Amino acid sequence: MIPTKEELEKYAKLTVEKGVNIQKGQALAINAPIEAREFVHYVVEAAYDAGAEGVRVDWSDEVLTRKKYDREPLHILENVPEWVVEKQVSHVKDGGAVLSIYAPNPDLLEGVDPERVAKASKASGQALSEYRSYMMNDRVQWSIVSVPTEKWANKIYDGKETEEAVTALWEQIFSIVRVDQNDPIEAWNKHNATLYKIRDYLNDKKYHALEYQSEGTKLTVELPDGHVWSGGGAVAENGAEFNPNMPTEEVYTAPHREGINGTVTNTKPLNYNGNLIDGFKLTFKNGKVTDYKADKGEDTLKHLLDTDEGAVRIGEVALVPHSSPISQSDLIFYNTLYDENASCHLALGEAYPTTLKGGDKMSQDELRENGLNTSLIHEDFMIGSADLTVYGVTKDGKKEAIIENGDWAIV
Repeated sequence: MIPTKEELEKYAKLTVEKGVNIQKGQALAINAPIEAREFVHYVVEAAYDAGAEGVRVDWSDEVLTRKKYDREPLHILENVPEWVVEKQVSHVKDGGAVLSIYAPNPDLLEGVDPERVAKASKASGQALSEYRSYMMNDRVQWSIVSVPTEKWANKIYDGKETEEAVTALWEQIFSIVRVDQNDPIEAWNKHNATLYKIRDYLNDKKYHALEYQSEGTKLTVELPDGHVWSGGGAVAENGAEFNPNMPTEEVYTAPHREGINGTVTNTKPLNYNGNLIDGFKLTFKNGKVTDYKADKGEDTLKHLLDTDEGAVRIGEVALVPHSSPISQSDLIFYNTLYDENASCHLALGEAYPTTLKGGDKMSQDELRENGLNTSLIHEDFMIGSADLTVYGVTKDGKKEAIIENGDWAIV
């Protein structure tokens, strides 16, 4: 299908009012691929309708991105100009909201030397660390949504004609983010309420640890004192409630950075900077990856783990039922925003400071002292399946099922 004007308007309105929840007089920065041009026009219109002032769009072009990685000298790839940093940081310092339209080609950088990609990614992470901290701490509203692109749709629906693949992906996205419902915003209010109920249950329990058991995974994850479960919407410093991820099906917290032991196996491919990593297994001891292997993209995985000291530790544990709409689509999206919300997942690298009581006011050293991980990266990878069971372990050693055979055991 070609989305109708009414459908695109509904999606744009949902993105602006429930995603970033733009406030009157607030600036908005939009990051988008040029293939999303038509949808971005509707988003900008919805933003102005909601009272936004100062709407900026930063476009990306995957063809040019690939040429950059193929042709630029390494010293250029490793350099992030100061004006780029200043543009991003000044926007959030002034209280501006950020919307990212995330629709990458999963094979964009296939064949590029993984070391070039890793060094460019590390340089960007270092240069934009202050900018990223505004999102990691929910200091401003931010949100991520997706729209189909031809390369992405063709990857998901291999064998279909491009037009048919794009049509099928539009239908899936509209269903998953509830645009196909009469009142998507009210549908999201109800969905958030369900996630809040689970979040509150887990916060009341104050589990000491989680135990994961499935084929290929046997992992114990200790939780720090004062950990906080989150899920659904978030609240920015200006008091505006927003949805960082659309879709979202998860509740999540941070593990203790030194309290992870065992082995975990991925259940969906990881698209990392335009390269796929799949069939991988990680072994942890006292919080660190001590061994790893991958059937595909092992060099890319190595460079990911080598980013910095925190890249070999876990910063997030997220619980998602196997019955989520994304999982039930029986599709691999090759897009972390979607795949992570089909499956329980972990994230290598940085923890969200908001997952620790008072963490948003702590320095990096204080976060580490209280058990949270810090890193230049935050990369989710999927470990959920129909046979996964996750237990909450109390301080006295009692085990209670939270996820059983892939689905919630507590609601």
